[in-house]
Amino acid sequence: MTYTKHLGKKNAPTPQNQPIPGTVANSAGGYAFPVDDWKRLDRFLVLGAEGGSYYASERKLTIENAQAVIRCISADGKRAVARMVEISDSGRAPKNEPAIFALALAFAHGDPDTRHAAAEALPKVCRIGTHLFHFAAYVDSLRGWGRGLRRAVANWYLNATPAQLALQAVKYQQRDGWSHRDLLRLAHPVPRSEEQGTILNWIAKGWESVEETPHPMDGARVIWAFERAKTADLPELLRLIEDYQLPREAIPTEKLTEPKVWEALLPHMGLTALLRNLGNLSKLEVLAVNNSNPALSFVLKTLSDPNKLRKARVHPVEVLTALLTYQQGHGVRGKGEWTPVPKVVDALDAAFYASFGNVEPTHKRLMLALDVSGSMAGGMIAGVPGLSPRVGSAAMAMITAATEQNAFFTAFQTTLTPLSISPRQRLDDIVKRISGLPFGGTDCSLPMIWALEKKMAVDAFIVYTDSETWAGKIHPSVALREYREKTGIAAKLIVVGMVANNFSIADPDDGGMLDVVGFDTAAPNLMSDFIRE
Repeated sequence: MTYTKHLGKKNAPTPQNQPIPGTVANSAGGYAFPVDDWKRLDRFLVLGAEGGSYYASERKLTIENAQAVIRCISADGKRAVARMVEISDSGRAPKNEPAIFALALAFAHGDPDTRHAAAEALPKVCRIGTHLFHFAAYVDSLRGWGRGLRRAVANWYLNATPAQLALQAVKYQQRDGWSHRDLLRLAHPVPRSEEQGTILNWIAKGWESVEETPHPMDGARVIWAFERAKTADLPELLRLIEDYQLPREAIPTEKLTEPKVWEALLPHMGLTALLRNLGNLSKLEVLAVNNSNPALSFVLKTLSDPNKLRKARVHPVEVLTALLTYQQGHGVRGKGEWTPVPKVVDALDAAFYASFGNVEPTHKRLMLALDVSGSMAGGMIAGVPGLSPRVGSAAMAMITAATEQNAFFTAFQTTLTPLSISPRQRLDDIVKRISGLPFGGTDCSLPMIWALEKKMAVDAFIVYTDSETWAGKIHPSVALREYREKTGIAAKLIVVGMVANNFSIADPDDGGMLDVVGFDTAAPNLMSDFIRE
């Protein structure tokens, strides 16, 4: 008997619904390589579990990822916390909620050293009031409010300058059933200055009256302006916005229907807020197309500034979400309609690429293979409606295509289809095309098999997938080795994981295969470095 015929050797390849050494059963009935807990921690921090996936409900995916995070915390809590800070603080994830939840798990399940590290990390992960409210809701459901946790929350307030503290109090007032007042009652921070005490006192008790003249303390003046804005007429409100840079959240709701209010807000509006309000700006004709519209010019200039994108930690998914929403002319829930301004759509398209930073081209022969099987249509990336792994993979692939001269596009399920896609096409056009492709089973070996059959020279295969492969007659890693042997090309394989599960088609024991997390802003440059060695 020849035992090796059952182990996936080239004379008798093992189908994907049977195991080869090192693989485990995936959710689709096939076999793939497991990723370790640290890789899954990265996937969760970047992709989250909101919306679940095709094979796993949101609850199941969240529990599985939480268990992996807890195992990392138990194995090396300080390393786990450092990773949370690194991915959160650098803006590598579309949303900050996974990092906030993971930090709450570190407080709940870590040893004393881990909890100390988590306390120091709190202001780095929870940078704004909304983040702190999310954290409070998470930690409140996971554990009690001990002395160390209360001290960490108190320090979050006390380590802010008076001006920073006042802006946080005005802009981020409550979320998830928590407010600053609730947290102050828990943490009991002792003010370090009279000015800080004045602001904390306003948060806890409010002011009995508001004088007509600005508050004498610099840090408290934005609070004074916020209180004045509640009863101000339009001319006074516009002066308050201009003089004290009041944020949108400080403006009475009934005044947000005034175009002049939005024009006054624009010069100091944060980029994230701008992206979320492009529809409102168009609906109120603030972005009316004419040669002398300063608001439109400001928006176009802001969106085209890569330095502002980087400084504001604007993630590509935020830009992509704004693009998908704005160009359709109505909100996600169908409320509010506007006529998209073509120049704004073009600016968002360019901003998406710029938000990844400068990616160095490899000058290699690349095949970009998009998994368009049925499982890629399920779930949402970072909880964004309409942004399925299938759509997200097309957007990610365009980053590589835009920087490479010799990239060949394909889409696969149980068959492979070459795609005539140009990096000069607009992103929303690419997304529409990918969305219209037929569904099917999953065979991640097809890119290598097809390239071998067509005698196509490929230096690196980049496969965007959830790794739920099952339908092929040969495992993807074996197909890659066969391609190498028959062509003499030391081809590499990069697997871009688009779901926070624990599977990969990349063999961890093969130095020519790499697994990266989809929509991690560090991924494109990492992929380029790997291909160029």
